[in-house]
Amino acid sequence: MTSLINASTSAGVVSTPDTSGVLALQTAGTTAVTVDASQNVTLAGTLTTSSRGIAKASLPTGSVLQVINASTSTSITNNTSTLVSTGLTASITPLFNTSKILIIASVAGISKFTNNTGATLQLYKNSGNIFQFALTGGANNSTNTSTYAQTTNYLDSPATTSSTSYTVYFGSQQNNAGVMVQQNGDASTITLMEIAA
Repeated sequence: MTSLINASTSAGVVSTPDTSGVLALQTAGTTAVTVDASQNVTLAGTLTTSSRGIAKASLPTGSVLQVINASTSTSITNNTSTLVSTGLTASITPLFNTSKILIIASVAGISKFTNNTGATLQLYKNSGNIFQFALTGGANNSTNTSTYAQTTNYLDSPATTSSTSYTVYFGSQQNNAGVMVQQNGDASTITLMEIAA
């Protein structure tokens, strides 16, 4: 048996008690919500779009509010120490100006040509450098170095609700030979996660 609370269309609110420990809420005699003796809740219908789940503004600190992902596999070579874009970029529009943005970037197919240089990799926000995560990647005295990948993560506090872009830039550390990213079409990826703060 079940204790019932029914919103009747003829008699108003009608309750029918029992000792099962199970409670059912009804509308016009049809069960909408059931709470069992262990406090497990079962909904008979579905929540409307406007009220589904918990509002993002009410989620606890550390919750992921949205995720953006992008990738590129276009090979790019840079023969100088002047930083240029790897083509790996993504934009996110934070829901709240208190949010953090977790950036996870992986640059694949990094290689260098001749001389003792290596790849410098830096993370840019909009047009400004915010984090250097490789300085001499792959540097050695041989003609070439094996292709490899470099991954980093960075937690940013953009303090805005405007669209914010994150891009990985690269250059030749010693400025004496070329370096390449996404060699042979290797795919680089970037993921942006808005974190409630």
